[in-house]
Amino acid sequence: MRTELDLAMDSTMAALTAPDGMLALGSVERFGVKLPTIAAAPPALSYYFAHYAKEHRDAVFLVSGDERLTFGEVYAAAESTARALVNSYGTAKGDRVGIAMRNSPSWIVLYMGIVMAGGVATLLNGWWQAEELETAIGEVDCALVFADLPRVKRLAQIAGLAAPVVEIDDSRPLAEALAELLAKDDHTAELPLLGPEDHATILFTSGSTGQSKGALSEHRAVVQGIFNYLGQAMMMLGIATAQGNPPVGQPVTLLTIPLFHITGEVPVFLQSFAMGRKLVLMPKWDVGEAMRLIQAEGVTYFVGVPLMSFEILNHPDRAKYDLSTVTDFAAGGAPRPVDHVRRIDEEMAGPDGKGGAPLIGYGLTETNAVGTGNWRSNYLAKPNSAGRPGAPLVDLAILDDAGHPVDQGQRGEVCIRSICNFKEYWNRPDATAAAFTSDGYFRTGDIGYLDEDGYLFIVDRKKDIIIRGGENISCQEVEAALYEHPAVAEAAVFGLADERFGEVPGAVVVPQDGEVLTSDDLSAFLHQHIAAFKVPQRNLDFGRPAAEARN
Repeated sequence: MRTELDLAMDSTMAALTAPDGMLALGSVERFGVKLPTIAAAPPALSYYFAHYAKEHRDAVFLVSGDERLTFGEVYAAAESTARALVNSYGTAKGDRVGIAMRNSPSWIVLYMGIVMAGGVATLLNGWWQAEELETAIGEVDCALVFADLPRVKRLAQIAGLAAPVVEIDDSRPLAEALAELLAKDDHTAELPLLGPEDHATILFTSGSTGQSKGALSEHRAVVQGIFNYLGQAMMMLGIATAQGNPPVGQPVTLLTIPLFHITGEVPVFLQSFAMGRKLVLMPKWDVGEAMRLIQAEGVTYFVGVPLMSFEILNHPDRAKYDLSTVTDFAAGGAPRPVDHVRRIDEEMAGPDGKGGAPLIGYGLTETNAVGTGNWRSNYLAKPNSAGRPGAPLVDLAILDDAGHPVDQGQRGEVCIRSICNFKEYWNRPDATAAAFTSDGYFRTGDIGYLDEDGYLFIVDRKKDIIIRGGENISCQEVEAALYEHPAVAEAAVFGLADERFGEVPGAVVVPQDGEVLTSDDLSAFLHQHIAAFKVPQRNLDFGRPAAEARN
């Protein structure tokens, strides 16, 4: 039975998407079916940035340490960056331009400049080691890579790297960090006109096959993903206003998650333009600093992996900070424990009893983060559920291996069809074909079911992956790295339950005959080849010598 909140959400969204509504729907034909679109959305990110940066020109957009930048200042720097890319680097439509950096104003301006120049913003995982960076850059044939100082050092380890690397010292204020690049803008370069089918972004996704694949999205998919999230925000704003409790002042979000992840990119960073939202940057997660910034900047919306709100809940100094401005504690990337959901509701409300509500979202890199959402009282009622499909663009189905719908309540693969879905895995036609059904549903690799109210429950995975604090880890990739060690005969990697991260990688290793291995030696070896979050976090167990195991 639909809840009161469900009814309010449905009626509000229906009004927003009506023919005369602010988010009236259109359609685009794909896979032989008409997929809904939000007609008011601009055709490409370049127009989106220009429109909303002008609308919110004088409002503070980015806070990074002592630096405060307005929407207008950020857009001007991005426009200059785009002209410099076209004029001095020859960036053309479709060129892949990598960003290998931590979160910073420079990262954001470079992303904007790359797509405004017609390039494809290629978001390289900042935690990767040299070998992983080399593979990804080569996979998509980057024409250029921007990197901060730690990533420059890793890239320098790559022999014969074809892509030029431009060093950005993003520890400095934006104008200083990008001074050399901005100096190449002579204001003569013409920026290209972009359309909805031009390539916009590549993000990398870890699946069961081991090596990360580059997921390519067109401008239409990214912009429609932003507007689907915007529709959800407008829906909740409408409900709050109807209840006599409209939000007051500028919305503010703490940017706790990497911008190279889809949640950091689309619903947090990109959506903020339309909302006129201030982003408070944290280069590295620290729970004490997070609480200080929430109080100092009046953060109204918190989103991160479940571990982050868990650490806030359990911090001994939580009562010393005023966190009452936060209306919602959202999470994604992994499920929250039921007790965690209920404690947020009970302990994080302000003195007036309002705010501090729990939210959970479910989406993927390949869906540009859109998927499902479970909101507030609905989340409390069904804390194990990922929620209902995100209106108005998401069509979610539970399918069997042949791509046929299963009966309500039956388990199958969670599949998502929307105009927001990515176009393809770069240069991987077989993987792309396997990822979609013939009628356009993306196969997520997750196993779930829908209850009688249309709420999604995820119960298992088809993919052989571990989700550590929201970060996907391929078991096969870690096993492959272990096999690079000459003393390893056999290895198996699997997920272990962990209170903080949900799961962490564990491994069983069988040494070669006559070899002696220690967990410290293997951990040190792995740290040279794969990102630290992929390295088994607990002591590796060692099986019998290979010869004995075969007997």
